[in-house]
Parts: sequence; structure tokens; C-alpha cells
Amino acid sequence: MSDKLLYALARPFLFAIDPEAAHNLTLPALRRAAALGLTSSIVKPAHDPRTVMGITFPNPVGLAAGLDKDGTYIDGLATLGFGSIEVGTVTPRAQPGNAMPRMFRLPQANAIINRMGFNNGGADAFVANVRASKFYQNKEGVLGLNIGKNADTPIERAVDDYLICLEKVYPYASYVTVNISSPNTKNLRQLQGASELDALLSQLKEAQQRLSDQHKRYVPIALKIAPDMELEQIQTIAQALLRHKMDGVIATNTTVSRDAVKNLKHAQETGGLSGAPVFEASNKVIRALKSELGDALPIIGVGGILSGSDAQAKVAAGASLVQLYTGLIYRGPALVKECAAALHA
Repeated sequence: MSDKLLYALARPFLFAIDPEAAHNLTLPALRRAAALGLTSSIVKPAHDPRTVMGITFPNPVGLAAGLDKDGTYIDGLATLGFGSIEVGTVTPRAQPGNAMPRMFRLPQANAIINRMGFNNGGADAFVANVRASKFYQNKEGVLGLNIGKNADTPIERAVDDYLICLEKVYPYASYVTVNISSPNTKNLRQLQGASELDALLSQLKEAQQRLSDQHKRYVPIALKIAPDMELEQIQTIAQALLRHKMDGVIATNTTVSRDAVKNLKHAQETGGLSGAPVFEASNKVIRALKSELGDALPIIGVGGILSGSDAQAKVAAGASLVQLYTGLIYRGPALVKECAAALHA
């Protein structure tokens, strides 16, 4: 049975239950299926290598962070054909995240609102999970590790949390993503401001150089930014990325705007909106970044990809690679191959 048909059969059941419960049911099932070899029939995308940030990605379609916050399901996710897998966001200490319910489907808009709040088991448990995965042990592919700050860490000490996480995950990452754009941790997006960003990036680069010398391996660092910015702020961020010689930028995270869904059920829930409604906002940020960065810094495009043509639009806007998240919820794993084929063409 094809993965497309299988997901078409499973989706009505999954969409009939709470979104977080469906998430917590699906990923363990995928892990068990992979361990039993039941995912071996999934047809993988054609080999289509792209070298970005000095890393060779086997194809340009990756998994965005957020689906597997603790790195628990890496081996199961690896069977779906992604060119890269990004896990996290992880924080130095374990934290429960925000109160439930904290995830809501808006099926009429192919969208999700979440206010998870970086729920995770902490950096030490995260690293243990990464190290235990066959994907990591056998060096099967590209693994991005996404880092953030604890909710109770004052924003003026946020850099400390990022440095702690960077130190812990660095030896195990193909690349590290610095998440300063989630709307679900209080004041986090303040770090996108000019002075705050300069302070953060300068210390991250200093730590990266030290860790590179220590481990005899350079691990690229990418910054993940929000879609809810004016052109001037995007330009300021682009200039900071260049000034500090960062390795890449991921555009974008979820949006706090509700313009595209304001009349739908759950639209007034707080949190980040992902899926189709963020597609154009994300593309606008990518185009602005590309205009500022040119070919000096690669862009990874994420936000609202639900078809192969959506992936093509991200690349046309200026992205070198794309990532999926909400599209997987609505389209299933067949979306990976569809996007890879569209970009290969």
C-alpha cells in the first residue's frame, strides 16, 4: 500500500482527535513501523544533492524543527525521504511548555495554531536521544539541532541559554539552528532587534570558533527568523548576518497575524499560525533577504508548503533548500517526494 493511500486512510481518524494527541500517537507509531521495517516500501526521492553551508544535502527537502522536539523519533522520520532532519527546539533545562490545549487545527485554511512553548526534556536528554539514534550513529544524513532559551530565563540573560545549548549539541550536529522567532516564549522576538541581535551573534560566533578548534570540526550556525517584520527590520537582520559571518538563515517561523483566518474557528487562539496562511508572508521575507544577501548567505525556506509548486515558489523567491512541517499534517509523507520531484525538475 502506498504511503499516500495509507495516510488518506489514517487522516480521518487522526483529525477526529485532539491535535496534540494525534501527534503523540503518530510519531511513536512511525518509530515502531520503522523498527519493524514496515516503512521500507516508502519510495524515497531521487538523489539530488545540494551543497549548502558547506554541507551536502542528499535532496533539498528537509523536515522543519518542532515536530520532534526531543530528538526521540529521528530514525522513524529518516525513513520518509527527507534530505535533512531538524529536531528541537531544545532548551538548557527541561520545561513542560504552556498549558493544554495548545495546538489547534484550522482545516479550512490548511493551517495550525500552536502555543507549545518549547516543551522539551532539556539539553542533556536531547543529546542522549540524538546519540542513541541510528541516523546519527551511522552518519546516514544531515541532522540539524535547533536551540532556544528557557521560558523563565530573563531576556537579558537569553544569550547564556543559547551558549549552553550550543556547547552541548555542537559535537552531534550537522548544523545548529538558533531559534529567536517563536512567538510562544515571552519576549523572545526581542532578540531580533538590532542591538540584541548583535550581542547574540557575536557571542555565538566566538563560541563557534572555540568549539570548532576543540572538536576539530566546523559546524554551521543558521538563524531562524519570524515572518512578522517590516522591510527595514529584515534589512537590519540581513546586515547583522553578514557582519557576523553567520552560515545561513531559515525563513520563516510561524506568524502572529490572523488576517487570513480571522473568521475561522480557533482563529483567536494565541500562538503561532503555520501552514498555507503564512506562505506569502514567508516568501516576502525570503525575497527581501535574497535582495540583501545575494549569494553571500544561503536561505532555507519554510512556511506554508503544501505542494511541489509551493516548494518551487520558495526557491524562486531565493531559498536554496526548503523545509516542511504543517504540510505534512495535511498532505502526509507523500509531500516529501512531491516537493523533491518538483525541485529536481
